[in-house]
Amino acid sequence: MPGKARSLALLLLGITLSLAVWFAGTAAVPALLEAGAVTRGEAGWLVAAVQGGFVAGTLVSAVLAAADRFPARALFLGSASLAGLATMAQALIEPAGPGAYALRFLAGACVAGIYPVGMKLASGWARGDIGLLIGLVVGAVTLGSAAPHAVPGLLGRPDWHVVYLAAGAASLLGGLCILPFREGPLVVRRPPFDPRQALEAWRDRRLRLANLGYLGHMWELYAMWAWVGLFLASRGAGEEAGLLTALVVGSGALGCVGLGLLADRFNRARMAAAAMLVSGGCAITIGFAPDWLVWPLAAIWGVSVVADSAQFSACTTLCARPDLVGTMLTVQTAMGFLLTVPAIQLMAWAVPALGWGASFALLGVGPLLGAWAMARLAPLLPRAL
Repeated sequence: MPGKARSLALLLLGITLSLAVWFAGTAAVPALLEAGAVTRGEAGWLVAAVQGGFVAGTLVSAVLAAADRFPARALFLGSASLAGLATMAQALIEPAGPGAYALRFLAGACVAGIYPVGMKLASGWARGDIGLLIGLVVGAVTLGSAAPHAVPGLLGRPDWHVVYLAAGAASLLGGLCILPFREGPLVVRRPPFDPRQALEAWRDRRLRLANLGYLGHMWELYAMWAWVGLFLASRGAGEEAGLLTALVVGSGALGCVGLGLLADRFNRARMAAAAMLVSGGCAITIGFAPDWLVWPLAAIWGVSVVADSAQFSACTTLCARPDLVGTMLTVQTAMGFLLTVPAIQLMAWAVPALGWGASFALLGVGPLLGAWAMARLAPLLPRAL
């Protein structure tokens, strides 16, 4: 299809830059903790507020059918711009407290107009490669999430204000990338959200297994992304902790693309289960590993922890009734991101009380249970898509 490569490149660049706002707070945390400006609990809420905002934004967008009612490119541009301004404003107020959490919540709500809309725009170019395209989108989200961690290392340990300002500016630039983007020939219209049918996500056995797999995945993913930087710093990374964290988190983009290619050829549920077994094993062992083994495990964990993300929505799309696909995807996304809030906060409590080993092991339980659910789903999965 003419123009496909150029349009997808613009879209992926826009998503990568815009998603820098998501973990700007996390990247600022080491400097904030060192300055005594926040506690570990407050640091957890800086991350959790973004997750809560994303859930709220997703539900509002689904109820309003925003992605179908408004031009997708305009929605993407407006969301990226507002997220960027909210993140830059974070540098002008106290680092923790109601104002800081409100701005983080707003940035998260705006991401609901970037990430899911980006998936829709990418799907418009699909032709037998939907797994790869969604994997590319999730890979761009992963790179964007990793980017703020690199700012301290690249700029010589700047203070936390610079991290927020850089992430916000990146989001503003990312929004502009969507202007020359051309939508694909396959118009993808998502079925409307119907809250009356939400319980179908648990009544249908296949959907229940797909959702359990996704919940196991989400229990681990964002808590790992939120806290792995501090863990690496505690294991001797020193001033290079930010760059190393960016590499560990960003390496997940390779897993997203690689598993996307495999999922288009083999059973999606089995591919997701395999990725979760690897990431769960890393979570359980990395905190107890000697220093020489930490870095190889961190690299493997970074690749595997997000590799399966795109396949849960693909499995749900396959298994849901066509008229309920939009509702089932919204329910799945809302449940998964809500679960990230207690997981992130649990780490803030568990690390001082139990140490890194036991704390990461608690995260590893999620993907192992998720792998069991996806293995059960695999023989029930239709072959289409």
